Amino acid sequence: MSAKIKYTDEPLGKVQVVPDFLPSPAELAFREEGVKVTLALSKKSIEFFKSEATKHHTQYQRMIRRLLDAYVDGQAPTRQSTRTPRDKAAQRR
Repeated sequence: MSAKIKYTDEPLGKVQVVPDFLPSPAELAFREEGVKVTLALSKKSIEFFKSEATKHHTQYQRMIRRLLDAYVDGQAPTRQSTRTPRDKAAQRR
């Protein structure tokens, strides 16, 4: 690390401009409204998420939340109704 870097004034060659794909700071600061729930999960699921969270230096609860959000996002275009069969039967009466 003690070696000095020598900079030269040479042409860079062909340069390609990359479009800005990063979210704005406002989008990064946005926090979606959360709802606290109590949910019983299997021990093996929690152990898995805790292990993976440790590897990736994040919180296991955040990983579970993102997994559920991704699932919901994937289902949104194909979902036709959020009503249960019981709701539909009550509406017919």
